[in-house]
Amino acid sequence: MAKRSFSRAGIKARPRTFFVVVGIIIVGILLSLFGMTLPLPGQTEPIELYSVSEIRFGIDIRGGVEAVFAPRDYDGVPSSNDMDSARSVIELRMDNLQIFDREITVDKNNGRIIVRFPWRSDEEDFNPEAALIELGEMARLTFRDPDGEVVLDGQDVAESSAGFDPNTNQPVVSLNLTSEGAVKFAEATGRLIGEPITIMMDETVISAPVVRTQITGGSASIENIGSTEEAIDLAEKINAGALPFALQAISSSSISPTMGQGALDVMLMAGLIAFMLICLFMIMVYRLPGLVASIAITGQAIGILLAIAIPQQTLTLQGIAGIILSIGMGVDANIIISERIKEELNNGYTLQTSLSNGFNRAFSAVIDGNVTVAIAAVILMIYGSGTMLSFGYSLFVGVLLNCLTGVLASRMMIGSLSQFKPLQKTWLYGKRKVAENV
Repeated sequence: MAKRSFSRAGIKARPRTFFVVVGIIIVGILLSLFGMTLPLPGQTEPIELYSVSEIRFGIDIRGGVEAVFAPRDYDGVPSSNDMDSARSVIELRMDNLQIFDREITVDKNNGRIIVRFPWRSDEEDFNPEAALIELGEMARLTFRDPDGEVVLDGQDVAESSAGFDPNTNQPVVSLNLTSEGAVKFAEATGRLIGEPITIMMDETVISAPVVRTQITGGSASIENIGSTEEAIDLAEKINAGALPFALQAISSSSISPTMGQGALDVMLMAGLIAFMLICLFMIMVYRLPGLVASIAITGQAIGILLAIAIPQQTLTLQGIAGIILSIGMGVDANIIISERIKEELNNGYTLQTSLSNGFNRAFSAVIDGNVTVAIAAVILMIYGSGTMLSFGYSLFVGVLLNCLTGVLASRMMIGSLSQFKPLQKTWLYGKRKVAENV
């Protein structure tokens, strides 16, 4: 007799599927506990897969550094626009380093920028001066052709400003070049018509406009910018690379965590207890689907933590809120599915029919909820910065993993277990015992 399989849209669950899924989750748990160094062929530096213990926590949880930056070798006080541009480049540098928990205050009267950011995960001696090395030299702006050759740099840009095209009333960024920069730009645009010139801050692409015609005279504009805010942001970043000064840290000091030294231990203990109680509730109320749900939620939680630890994303209180919210949605998804399965069984359907109908009828509600939250998380990641970016990232990863574990993995594990004869008793799936046929 052919083996039965529990399937939908080509997804089949066989008896061994449960053990494969559990094995993947166990590998994730081991990776989260111990990490891994992964050598790559042809690369001198291996990839470091950090463990959960190496997560970089925010200032509020672990403390960090406060540094005061000032212009180097500059007479007088920089203009307000120059200070805004300097702030923009510091924010860009920290976003690139995944430092989402930071406070940046600009003192325009004295030409100072106060920056607060958390310690690295591997920090041991908590030396503020050593921690500042992570930020590196501030801002090098380059304009590059498709071959990567530099055609302009920050010193060739006299000024950049956001405005509107009088013909289309759309936002644009205007560039005024120095006399030397105008000559370089005329030569470059003359040979690159129809091709992009990439504008980069350090090694980060901030814009890649296409050359429409040769530009002479030292004035140019960047068009097709989405919004006024994006135009202002791009103009500030270009100005930052064209600043007449470099930034240097004139003082630095350590700062204590705002929540206290023991706050992280308390949060971990509370989270572990809450997680165990949720799993116990799921198993007691929904039995076998509850057990499967507990395994799936464990996989979801481990996946979120690895997605934060491996790229060294900064985990702030807002990021923790995103994790809690996404795991709550995972619990909700499994409850909806388990209730639908139990309802189908109590309506007299067979086990396999109840499992199939339960997942099919719960699928739309689960996906709709996850998609709407994922859209909100993506918007936060695109337009947010700092702690909002941390929240959006953890929420998006959690929702994505919820779809994989709460829907796909749960379905495959339940379908797999239902192939074993001792686990085909319908009361294990929530059917009332009084209605059980023996």
